[in-house]
Amino acid sequence: MTATTDGSTGALPPRAPSASDATAEKTAPPGPARTAVRQDTVDAARRATARATDYLLSVQDPAGWWKGDLETNVTMDAEDLLLRQFLGIQDPGLTAAAARHIRGEQCADGTWATFYGGPGELSATIEAYVALRLAGDAPDAPHMAKAAAWVRGQGGIAAARVFTRIWLALFGWWKWDDLPELPPELLYFPKWFPLNIYDFGCWARQTIVPLTIVSAKRPVRPAPFALDELHTDPRRPNPPRPLAPATTWDGVFQRLDKALHLYHKVALRKLRGAAMRSAARWIIERQENDGCWGGIQPPAVYSIIALHLCGYDLDHPVLRTGLASLDRFAVWREGGPPGPDGPGGGPPGAARGSAPTRMIEACQSPVWDTCLATIALADAGLPADHPQLVKAAEWMLAEQIDRPGDWSVKRPQLPSGGWGFEFENDNYPDIDDTAEVVLALRRVQHPDPMRVDAAVRRAVRWNLGMQSKNGAWGAFDVDNTSPFPNRLPFCDFGEVIDPPSADVTAHVVEMLADVGRTHDPRTRRGIAWLLAEQESSGAWFGRWGTNYLYGTGSVLPALAAAGVPASHPAVRRAVRWLERVQNDDGGWGEDQRSYQDKEKWAGRGASTASQTAWALMALLAAGERDSEAVRRGVRWLTATQREDGSWDEPYFTGTGFPWDFSINYHLYRQVFPLTALGRYLNGGPAGAPVGA
Repeated sequence: MTATTDGSTGALPPRAPSASDATAEKTAPPGPARTAVRQDTVDAARRATARATDYLLSVQDPAGWWKGDLETNVTMDAEDLLLRQFLGIQDPGLTAAAARHIRGEQCADGTWATFYGGPGELSATIEAYVALRLAGDAPDAPHMAKAAAWVRGQGGIAAARVFTRIWLALFGWWKWDDLPELPPELLYFPKWFPLNIYDFGCWARQTIVPLTIVSAKRPVRPAPFALDELHTDPRRPNPPRPLAPATTWDGVFQRLDKALHLYHKVALRKLRGAAMRSAARWIIERQENDGCWGGIQPPAVYSIIALHLCGYDLDHPVLRTGLASLDRFAVWREGGPPGPDGPGGGPPGAARGSAPTRMIEACQSPVWDTCLATIALADAGLPADHPQLVKAAEWMLAEQIDRPGDWSVKRPQLPSGGWGFEFENDNYPDIDDTAEVVLALRRVQHPDPMRVDAAVRRAVRWNLGMQSKNGAWGAFDVDNTSPFPNRLPFCDFGEVIDPPSADVTAHVVEMLADVGRTHDPRTRRGIAWLLAEQESSGAWFGRWGTNYLYGTGSVLPALAAAGVPASHPAVRRAVRWLERVQNDDGGWGEDQRSYQDKEKWAGRGASTASQTAWALMALLAAGERDSEAVRRGVRWLTATQREDGSWDEPYFTGTGFPWDFSINYHLYRQVFPLTALGRYLNGGPAGAPVGA
């Protein structure tokens, strides 16, 4: 059952006929034969749901959480090796295992991509190449020569992103003077001043503060080799480029950067020293209990370098625990971690074999994975008091954050109550995770319901307090929408602000409806914002998942939960879009390139389990259970399921920064198909149970 727009509870109103209905009427056999086709689909869905349920239960940790691998790209592995080279803590076995992983990710044209099936990416290719040289691969080896030739053809190191050139500057492979300036005095900007650190998204803020120290110190370690082969002209590695016109924002910020370079030469020693000490204190205050920073790898790497440059030795507790935390981001495959003496290095260019490989996760997602797994299992029909669901709820309850973090800068009077994304991240609770954890907890029959209710009340209060002034929600901060940070020459590594998004807003609206706040004015403002954000195609942009399939798959269930009828024009437009972009095989898929070229790629790509599930969740919420599109999508999921109940999904369907940083959440391929199949069989939060 679902809440209707008048606040009553009942079935969704009759929907208008859709194109899929007409197709089904024309193609399905008449009468009993059509019923048999539908029953075959239901039976297949039941079998697939049972297998998927067993599989997901089998991979739960005894402590109650789930966590799938979080796969990104080889820059994580390369920068880990560069850090160890910079600190002088290289380990031969670790280096060899990382190199095997990096080699195994190289594409046939010699490049490295940032997502499966994607084009070669310059900075990733440069960093992977340098990492393999550190591992001992010769520059004239075929796989290395091919990569270097491609890099030169793309403009060489000079055309790489700023972060790549910072890593190279640490070893004298690039000049610090040829990098954008980032002064530590930035920390002293008041919170109302443009470009203060709280104008940046939390992930950028955690990275930029330590890099202000690195930028001020400009360290150079002896380079173990030259990199002339990666320059278009080694005699002029950084050919001059004309400035943008002074009347443009790019021109303004380029000239500001030149002024900051001059300031670097005349900065008052006492002021700069004080600023660096303040930055170091800011970093240390935000170190988590397990030694990491924000539960993500990049800030940890730069924080360790910055504090080391400030005089902290590697045995200092801050750095010792920080370095230990980095090891927890490593995923060892094919043989496990090496013994004390390490495995052999293997020949250059060798593919993965029996020797272990080591992949670095940019982040870990246990809270996110656990709440999504709990929702999937509950929607699939697992009893609400099942011991493994209770254990998952118990683990999530213990993870609720009860202290202020950086979000408190904008909301100093708001009590805590959110959840982070990672094992340890009390400074940066996640609005999206908090909404989904509430939805998960409310599906479990916990032996202490009062404890659950209290946690839910705190979470709802916190999420409501984090609403931005436009009525929507971002991921970590309130009104983090300054236009200036993205224009800095330094910030070419991806999105550096955290504006509200349709997917996060939809999850919050769905949660508010679930706890009975459909008619709260703040919920209604969120719904109005979502309806206004729908694109002319009928889809919604997906900020944290790829892309329009994720956005639309998030919004339609939220609108249905909030009582927006299936006959609403916005819902019908979205349904028509989903029908148009369904693949011939019955599934749905969307390539990361939709972030660059939506006309060509929006809703287009090879069918994947997670994206097919998102489309199905949207269509089911829109009352389309008996449509041909849903039947074909369900059949695709059941036909592609493995014998063990899992699905394969090499494609990247998660998003860190749209286009710039893509993610393959390895548990997405399990939790979302199970959710979709469960809702197909049992109804869902916004649909009546189906008794077929």
